[in-house]
Order: sequence, then C-alpha cells, then structure tokens
Amino acid sequence: MTPSQPIHVMLVDDHTMVRRGLATFLEVFDDLELAGEAANGDEAIELCARLLPDVVLMDLAMPDVDGVTATRVIRQRFPRVQVLALTSFKEEALIQNALQAGAIGYLLKDVTADELAQAIRAAHAGRATLSPAAVQAMVHAATQPPTPGHDLTERERNVLALMIEGLNNTEIAEKLVVSPSTIKSHVSHILRKLDVSSRTEAVALAVRHHLVD
Repeated sequence: MTPSQPIHVMLVDDHTMVRRGLATFLEVFDDLELAGEAANGDEAIELCARLLPDVVLMDLAMPDVDGVTATRVIRQRFPRVQVLALTSFKEEALIQNALQAGAIGYLLKDVTADELAQAIRAAHAGRATLSPAAVQAMVHAATQPPTPGHDLTERERNVLALMIEGLNNTEIAEKLVVSPSTIKSHVSHILRKLDVSSRTEAVALAVRHHLVD
C-alpha cells in the first residue's frame, strides 16, 4: 500500500467524541484516510452504499440498528468491504454474533493506536485480528456441545411449541392443517433429536433451554 493509495476507513459509533478521536487517529498514518462517519447502523449501511470504503470500524452497541445487524447487511451487500468490530464489550455472545455476521476482526477500545492501525491494514488485506477476549470466546464456543434442539426444523419447532401448550397430536394436526400421522412423524423426529423418550421430557427440555419463543 502506497501513500497515493490510502486505505479508506469509515467510522461507525453513536458517540461523537469517539468518532472525533478515531478521525484524529487516522490523520497520524499516511496510509489511512477517513472516508466518512455514521452514528448508527442504519446510517452505516446507507453511507457504505455511497462511499464503498475499504474498511469499516464498527461499534456494536448502538440504538436502533445495532452494529451486528449493520455488519451482516454490509457484508451481504458489499462483500469487498471489510468490517472490524471496535467495542467496549467482551461478552462471548456478542463476539460470536459479530464474527458470525461477517466481521473480520474484533478489538476492544483500549487497543493502542499502532495496534488498531495494524488491524485496519490486516482487515484490508483479508486477515483477521482478534482481541484475546475474542480468541477465548471462539475457543470456548468450539469446545461446547451443540445446544439441544439446534437441528430442529421450523415445522418441528412449531409442533414443539404446541406440545408445550398441552395439545395432543390430533389437536396439533387441526391447528397446522395436516394429518395426525404427519404430526406423529414430527413428534417422533423431535424426540429423537432431543434425545428424550417421552413428550413430557421433550416439553421439559424445550422450556428449560428456551427452544421455542
């Protein structure tokens, strides 16, 4: 990367002072250039469509459209734009959601200027940069057994929800406008996937793990 071809960076954060600080930081490095600023996920998506920056520094906790949602949309619509999550939060679920949404990196806001600059360059080159907390979250996720019911189909979840309400196969069949034999088959699949032997066990497991809304 030469000074004549700087990396265009877009800033997304709902705090004006944070954006101002990051904009000042970008001015220090000859190969980094501010492309634009957005205060929320909606603005980020709209601005990204107009500017097509190289890298987006994305805050995650924002009102209205959050950073994870914005990251997912940007990565789907503009796959050449890399998103680098830059946040104060290190909750495991948030880290996993951001990475699953397509963020190429996850950094905490206590990162040094040089570390952030290196992460931006790495993201532009297609290389990931993860904070120690993000690495730990990925390791933990990889070593956890799958959540019960992770492989249930949408129809099976619908049947399970009605089982929780106490409906029998005939009542569920009427509700879903299918035959009782079809529901019997669904129930059988649900019991097998949940590794339980009765409807009562299936319902108890579903309630305990919040498998249906």
